[in-house]
Amino acid sequence: MMNNDSKASIQPPAPTSDDEIDLGQLVSALKRHWKLIAKVAGGTFLLSAIYAFAAPRVWEGEFQIVLASKESKSGGGAQAFLQSNPGLASLTGLKGDGDALKTEVKILESPSVLKPVYDYVRRQKALQGVNVDDLRFDDWIKSVEVKLEKETSVLNVAYQDNDRELIVNVISRISQAYQLYSGRDRERGISQAIRYLDLQIGKYRVKGVASLRKAQQFAIEQDLTALKGEEKGDAEVINSLNIEAVRVQAANEIRNINEQLKQLNALSNDPEALMYMGSNIPELASKGLPVRLDQIDMQLAMLKSKFTNKEDAIRRLQESRLVLIRTLRRQTYGYLLAKRASAQARLAAAERPKGVLIRYRELLREAARDEATLTQLEVQRQALALEQARKEDPWELISTPTLLDRPVSPRKGRNMALGLLAGLVLGSGAALVVDRRGGKVWSLDELRSALPYPLLAQLELAEPASWKAPLALLADGALQGCPQVALISVMGPLPNDLQQILQAALQLSDPAAQVVATTDLTVARNCQAQLLVLSPGMASREQLVQLRQNIELQGQPVAGLLVINGA
Repeated sequence: MMNNDSKASIQPPAPTSDDEIDLGQLVSALKRHWKLIAKVAGGTFLLSAIYAFAAPRVWEGEFQIVLASKESKSGGGAQAFLQSNPGLASLTGLKGDGDALKTEVKILESPSVLKPVYDYVRRQKALQGVNVDDLRFDDWIKSVEVKLEKETSVLNVAYQDNDRELIVNVISRISQAYQLYSGRDRERGISQAIRYLDLQIGKYRVKGVASLRKAQQFAIEQDLTALKGEEKGDAEVINSLNIEAVRVQAANEIRNINEQLKQLNALSNDPEALMYMGSNIPELASKGLPVRLDQIDMQLAMLKSKFTNKEDAIRRLQESRLVLIRTLRRQTYGYLLAKRASAQARLAAAERPKGVLIRYRELLREAARDEATLTQLEVQRQALALEQARKEDPWELISTPTLLDRPVSPRKGRNMALGLLAGLVLGSGAALVVDRRGGKVWSLDELRSALPYPLLAQLELAEPASWKAPLALLADGALQGCPQVALISVMGPLPNDLQQILQAALQLSDPAAQVVATTDLTVARNCQAQLLVLSPGMASREQLVQLRQNIELQGQPVAGLLVINGA
């Protein structure tokens, strides 16, 4: 009966690592199933050849066209103006940026441009008896290839169809559709922008008149229009600022007059001070009183140089001088009071309730802003009108629509080469699957993993003459002194030469030595040494596992493995 240690020692062979691929074993597996690979490759090659010769031919026509950028098409002052107004430029479609050409290509593939060409193709195919009920634009557009040359604005356009006669007409219509689109987009964009500007101009004309009328009405209600300024510019705007100036000027003038009145009261009858003050007042100076006083002083000075103060002429001049001084003082005082009253009246007229001037400034600023906006809109409309009047050439064709000399599909050589390649790949895969599912162990490493005993020798089945040397070394080495050696076959019947050569080598040292060839482990256990004889591909994994378990059960050690290649 088998103990627990014996059970524990019986293990299945260690699995090979899935991360490692033995290329030698892979090649060997493919060689073993080369017939299968040849059949699959031949079949796919035959199918691809049949398809290449039986498939309908597909022809291609092509042309090249230059997509003139929006930036280059819009020149002069209009372009400069639109560049300063990006919103208006995007509305007109005249805006250029880094993705403009890519967007253009997408538009050129859309039904908005190619729908008429698609309808033409449907009509022509229907006339030829082709059923076009299931032909949709999304399916047809796959036959049209629109591609930009790298880092250029040159567009390559190609069209494929199995109707050779139809292709030239189709690509000609595509080129015409693209040229019509180049002008249509520009005209439509400019027209939309002009309509938009017309609406805005009408709106701001009404709004500007209303805001100006509102400001004027407010000015009339607050008595602001009577205070006009002399400065250049908008009189209404200057008006709001003059009110403050008038008020400040009047207040300063009142303070100045009050100061003069104080000085006048302090002067008393000082004739020189009164004469100086009177001469600085133009209204008094024009009446001649200061001059008259100056003349009297000169006459008095001359008379006093000749006569005494008791002279009648001197007394009369002094009396006249006193009367003139009193008159000048009275007139100066009256003039200053009248001037102060006038300044006080202007100050009162310039005073307004709190917030009136701020409100008036807001109304004037709103009116000015509406007027400036209206002016700018009119300038924009004029620029677009000039741009609309300028004629522009359509996109330039740099190559005429041309039909290629040879069909582009099917490509017989390439199809057959691909079919052969696909057959080789599929056949190899099928060979590996078949080899794996067969269960046979072909790898020497896997054999040694399943039967972990020393590898004593590898013999070539086709060269039995080469067996003598390794078997003689084995007899003198691991098998020396063993009168009976068991050859346990894991590969079916053993070659007769193997048993004979090994027995002859053993009898050189022991004439009674015998070699027993058997598959029965109960017979083999009676021998002093056991050799497992196996060949790659002759045993399955299950057989190797079972054999190892039986060897463990019989308890007799195995001397090693003899591997015969080519069996």
